[in-house]
Amino acid sequence: MQTTAPRSRLVPRTGGARRGTAGAPRLWRLLLVLVAATGAFLAGAAPASAHAALTGSDPKQGAVVKKAPAQVKLTFSEKVAMADGSVRVLDPAGKRADAGKTADLGANTYGVKLRKGLPDGTYTVAYQVVSADSHPVAGAFTFSIGAPSATKATLPDQQAGGGLVGVLYDIARYLSYAGFILVVGGAAFVLGCWPRGAGVRPVQRLVTYGWVTLTGATLALLLLRAPYTGSGKLADAFDMGALGDVLNTKTGAALVSRLLLLAAAALFIAVLFGAYVKRDAPEEAAAKKDLTFGLAIGGTVVAIGIAATWAMAEHASTGIQAGIAMPVDVLHLLAVAAWLGGLAALVVALFRTTSVEAAAVRRFSRVAFTSVVVLAATGLYQSWRQVGSWSALSGTSYGQLLLVKIGLVVVLVGVAAVSRRWTGRITAEAGDIAPEVAAALVVEQRTVKKAVAVTGAPKGEAGDAEEASGASGASGASEHAEDPAGSKNSADSERSAQLARQRAAMATAREKRIRDADPHRSGLRRSVLTEAGIAVVLLAVTTALTATEPGRTEEEAAKATAAVAEAQRSGPLSLKVPFDTGGQDGKGTVRLELDPGRTGSNDLHVYVKRPNGSAFDIPEVKVSFTLESKDVGPLPVTPSHIATGHWTASGVQIPMAGDWKIAVTVRTSDIDQVTVNKNTKIG
Repeated sequence: MQTTAPRSRLVPRTGGARRGTAGAPRLWRLLLVLVAATGAFLAGAAPASAHAALTGSDPKQGAVVKKAPAQVKLTFSEKVAMADGSVRVLDPAGKRADAGKTADLGANTYGVKLRKGLPDGTYTVAYQVVSADSHPVAGAFTFSIGAPSATKATLPDQQAGGGLVGVLYDIARYLSYAGFILVVGGAAFVLGCWPRGAGVRPVQRLVTYGWVTLTGATLALLLLRAPYTGSGKLADAFDMGALGDVLNTKTGAALVSRLLLLAAAALFIAVLFGAYVKRDAPEEAAAKKDLTFGLAIGGTVVAIGIAATWAMAEHASTGIQAGIAMPVDVLHLLAVAAWLGGLAALVVALFRTTSVEAAAVRRFSRVAFTSVVVLAATGLYQSWRQVGSWSALSGTSYGQLLLVKIGLVVVLVGVAAVSRRWTGRITAEAGDIAPEVAAALVVEQRTVKKAVAVTGAPKGEAGDAEEASGASGASGASEHAEDPAGSKNSADSERSAQLARQRAAMATAREKRIRDADPHRSGLRRSVLTEAGIAVVLLAVTTALTATEPGRTEEEAAKATAAVAEAQRSGPLSLKVPFDTGGQDGKGTVRLELDPGRTGSNDLHVYVKRPNGSAFDIPEVKVSFTLESKDVGPLPVTPSHIATGHWTASGVQIPMAGDWKIAVTVRTSDIDQVTVNKNTKIG
């Protein structure tokens, strides 16, 4: 049962904290360092990985067709959002060769029609679309009409999802999660664990700052959405036409819905920190109970709605079991907010106030435990859904980030267990009174003992000495201040202000001594602050996960791409290269066949023919393979002559897949020789 006398004298009912504490600047500095480290982590991250992959095209990549096709078709691993201009076909001169409009052909295949009368040469197909879970996908490939040629087509330097816009978008995404956690978790902590905290200014500021952060980050995401998925130019953030296009997308609708729900959240915060605080009189207990019930229902509805704006627009809305995944994702986000947001409110209460009760800390401990159980259950389902296999867990970026997140959660739960032990000790020693009240009693007892030792007065007569010494002279200063400040004839306002500052400093020092006197409270502060630091890093990893392609879809896309590549290859790899050594009878054609044309061991056949098509026996043929992107090669191969115009070599090793340069050296006489090159994809 709480004791009222010590609280009325030593613990302000409003719980308001003075800003001059020595621990507070250190707390904010630490939080700023953690946020800065998180920002550096996000800034150093690569652009958001594509969540849909190009699995096929018609014409095929690198293909040479006899005549221009009517349209170019692209097939992706999942459905994508595509607007006019999302697919561009550029002719050898770099000019547009497509009609501009794209069409959905079904089965995740999209097409763009080509203009008539296109000349022969190499054409570049560039695409930039948005995957179903809101992330940009971009790429390019070439095909040729008639015969390959040089091309002047250039692609823009800015890429969707990268550059400065990508960094700003990732920061806004992180801040939106942080703001959601603070506003939802902070309000839940006040309403469910510490109702008197509604009148505490530092807690009010925490929740309000969370709302401001979430609102500002949502607006930034809405403005940056067009350049993030489009040009990559920051100036396009203020293009109203592009913004209108964004509003017609799933992500744009989710962001607008979030802003509308934030307006309702602002009303909730105003009532919580306004009318709710004022109904503190005993005769208004029934009205406050009804208001508490209404705030709990309304706040829960708004929190669920805001969480749903993420679930309906990102990973949970695509893939398998989307109907189950979205409500699970909402529950996961709410559990995160209740735990980490409540933790942030508890940090503020422990460092910036002197009135948080042990019962409030105990109630939050139960809320945190329940949140961890919910997180474990929903996280297990999400992990299975997004990863799907042990190979994806260890072999994909998403799986590796998930392992880091799991490790951080385990550490966080361990630190939380330490906090629970400190809470138990506080409860065992202080009962239901505020830990600061027990600490204040310790301060008073020490002061009384000190006064007795100095003055020799009996303990029963040391009450006044305790009061004077415990306040560090605040009462004496007040008495001296009342006369000059209250006197109508006094004009010494400077002296009065100076005494007022002294009283404030003394009161602040006394408040700090009260907080620091309880070793259990100090231990709880350290463990809770450690939890908050780990939570900041955990939030950064979670944000990175939302921008990373799920392991399941990455593996499925890789398998689909490999299957399409396998289907596109009919028989061994075959290349035909003309040559001219410049000497007499020095012209002809070399045809190379690499079987099976994959990584590993291959059989190489070389056929040399004259311009009239007859077999051409020449003194020497040599072949080499070079993978310039990996600095592999040249790998020389000297085939053996087995028949007229036919050379062969067995066991030709291709160590890895890539775009290989094949160099063929042809010698038609003792002095006439030429080397011709051909680039092709192997593997």
